[in-house]
Amino acid sequence: MDNSSEMHRRERRRYVIGYGGSLLLTLVVFGIAYLFGIEKRGVYLTIGLLGLAQLVVQLVYFLHIDRRRSSREDLDLILFSTLVLLIIIGGTVWILGNLAVRMHMHVM
Repeated sequence: MDNSSEMHRRERRRYVIGYGGSLLLTLVVFGIAYLFGIEKRGVYLTIGLLGLAQLVVQLVYFLHIDRRRSSREDLDLILFSTLVLLIIIGGTVWILGNLAVRMHMHVM
């Protein structure tokens, strides 16, 4: 077996593992929401943690972001983009909350 076909086999195996992991995590989230309902305490936290796990699975298996030196620049770019998005979202929520208080609206 030559090097190219071995590399394709490994790559295909990574994609299948990533797909299976993502599918499993998605089904677990739907199962938790179905069994326990969305109003139960702790369901949101569990769904959020499983969402973070799915993010890690997709970064590792589909985008090939890991701790190697060659993919650190990609990871830095993703982290910086996430930081910018969080600043934009946080600033928007802060401004709209301040506006609601100034207009004497009740914040939920």
